[in-house]
Amino acid sequence: MIPLILSITLITVIGPGVGFFAMKKWIAGGVCHSKACLDGKTVLITGANTGIGKETAVDLASRGARVILACRDMDRASKAAEVIQESSGNRNVIVKKLDLGSLQSVRELAKDILASEERLDVLINNAGVMSCPKWLTEDGFEMQFGVNHLGHFLLTNLLLDLLKKTAPSRIVNVSSIAHKRGKINFDDINLDKKYNPWSSYRQSKLANVLFTRELARRLQGTGVTTYSLHPGVIRTELGRHLWAAMPLWKRLVCKPFMNFLKSPKEGAQTTIHCAVDEGLQNESGLYYSDCSPTTAALQGLDDEAAKKLWDLSASMVGLG
Repeated sequence: MIPLILSITLITVIGPGVGFFAMKKWIAGGVCHSKACLDGKTVLITGANTGIGKETAVDLASRGARVILACRDMDRASKAAEVIQESSGNRNVIVKKLDLGSLQSVRELAKDILASEERLDVLINNAGVMSCPKWLTEDGFEMQFGVNHLGHFLLTNLLLDLLKKTAPSRIVNVSSIAHKRGKINFDDINLDKKYNPWSSYRQSKLANVLFTRELARRLQGTGVTTYSLHPGVIRTELGRHLWAAMPLWKRLVCKPFMNFLKSPKEGAQTTIHCAVDEGLQNESGLYYSDCSPTTAALQGLDDEAAKKLWDLSASMVGLG
């Protein structure tokens, strides 16, 4: 609502053309200014065939990194890899199969990475699903919690030894401002009693923040640092379920305002910042927005809840 009011004010006061440009620049938010070179380093990005994941891959490949795109749809991922190679001038961009809705798939990818890669400098847990119907993962978990949190929780844990071996290294978890209205339903984690697409999404994004916090605590002294972030409100495929569920009249009303959302390239800036900025090397467990640290919601700062979520998640995915 605030961006909408501000845009109307700007357009009214200083004219349509200038007002639109000023508003777009304000919404675009922070930009990663780091010139860090990633030659010789390896990065793995989940869900990197589209949206901010793809733009993140382009940037990090342009810096010289070996970039692994971990994606569910191999055809789309292969096409994205070609685009990323062309855009970055870096041929060292490869594709690996990953379905975060399948714990077996997560384990198979981790086994592959541990067998084929000598190092892992940055793990970016980017993939996600938003506001979908009450679907279940292959293992019977509620889809949003299963994909957005549990799949990444297991993948991260399985790759920790390699990350430690490569230290200093980083783990970047793409969360959302939606976590600020989230609640972890420990007594009904799959929301079987009462499912709401938004409640589920908020829970999964709060889980990302709490996971980052507990992970930072457990990794103290290892040289592996962790970050969670809000990328902004972006024009990507993530909102496809929300868009499809809207009545036609709402879509028509909302469509003009889509121009005011961040582009995928703009939305990728905070992820890139957390992955490469030299000033963050001694920071861990914090939450970022627009390339700056910001305060997470109170429930995202709850260390007891973070530990409880870790224990529950470990149990659900079968980690000892």
